Amino acid sequence: MGKIIFYEGRNFQGRHWECSNDCMDTFRHFNCCNSIRVSGGHWVAYEKPNYMGYQYIMGPGEYPEYNAWMGFNNCIRSCQMFPPYRGSYRMRLYNRPDLMGHTMEFMDDCPNVYERFRYRDIYSANVMEGYWIFYEHPNYRGRQYFLRPGEYRACGDWGCHNPMVGSFRRMRTQM
Repeated sequence: MGKIIFYEGRNFQGRHWECSNDCMDTFRHFNCCNSIRVSGGHWVAYEKPNYMGYQYIMGPGEYPEYNAWMGFNNCIRSCQMFPPYRGSYRMRLYNRPDLMGHTMEFMDDCPNVYERFRYRDIYSANVMEGYWIFYEHPNYRGRQYFLRPGEYRACGDWGCHNPMVGSFRRMRTQM
């Protein structure tokens, strides 16, 4: 199965903690996180306990400092592993809350939402198949949001405070 190792120091130095299951609160295991190794599985690390705050999606590999996982700071307080998925991908985006307004269906990655959808703000989404990552800015930059299959009637349902989605991609075994 999957394993993620959190290190307090950069470049995999200092105190560390290995995790192979979801963890709602990492505080008792380490104080800060400046590097991460993912030796199996795909993970979402969260800035706050109980799977809240900034989200960082990581696949197998080494992240020698928090900028490597597009981190805004060195605070990781919860994490979840998600199961492998090799099926098809499909979701609908809406420019209004409650799955209303103009809609467009997607089955592939989109580096620039405005160019394809003609809207910058995505207020709701229906993920029918697959796992997806929303990014705050075009070209897969900025804050990240992990979406599983289900209905997201407001942008806060996927953890954001601002409906701006600049790009998105399918969460695949190989990113």
